[in-house]
Amino acid sequence: MIGCECAVCTSSGPRNQRLRPSILVTADDGANILVDTPPEMRLAFLANHVKRLDAILYTHSHADHIFGLDDVRTFNYRTGKAMPVYAEPEVLDDLRRIYTYIFKPTQAGGGKPQVDLFPLVPEQLLTLHGTDILPLRVCHGKLPVLAYKFGPRFAYVTDVSFIPPETWPHLENLDLLMLDAVRREPHDTHFHLDAALETIALLQPKRTLLTHLSHDYDYAVTNAELPQGVELAFDGQTVDL
Repeated sequence: MIGCECAVCTSSGPRNQRLRPSILVTADDGANILVDTPPEMRLAFLANHVKRLDAILYTHSHADHIFGLDDVRTFNYRTGKAMPVYAEPEVLDDLRRIYTYIFKPTQAGGGKPQVDLFPLVPEQLLTLHGTDILPLRVCHGKLPVLAYKFGPRFAYVTDVSFIPPETWPHLENLDLLMLDAVRREPHDTHFHLDAALETIALLQPKRTLLTHLSHDYDYAVTNAELPQGVELAFDGQTVDL
């Protein structure tokens, strides 16, 4: 948190040092599918030695989830191809508006991202590089956004304050659930810790990683308090499924 001197923000523990949330899913063929392009995407890719990117999925178009898009140009240079980008039509419209220079003729300068935009519909299956991906409707306050289920066992549900009834069956009994828990106190547009734990108790995943975490959470202290099977995610974490 900018300007904050709390114990978490001043901690030397690497798991208390958090960038904005995103995940990279590697398919069986080695392809990398990215969910969201946060402002620190470049830093995260450098830190984790990411050398390949094959597709991008967006949950929604808030700044903390889209403002790293320009850095996909590196992968355009390497492949000579436009990057496939998947999102709901309203989010694609926002990308066209916010990144106007991408979509109209301009001088090349240092280059600009090349992207191909593809619309998504909730509960309409998408298959990329042999991986089945199911976009799911959840709500971020009053804003409809997408969660994603990869295959039958893993779902990523960030920026959520309400899960509609039609989405619940798709999230039950997973091997791994990644779930929003932005802070300890109630929040208008995100699950706070108690709401996330109540949801986990109903969905019954085998393992849950909490994400989109504020400086409310000291990694070691919080993990010692959480129920079995629930833990905080951390930057650079790798999970094999």
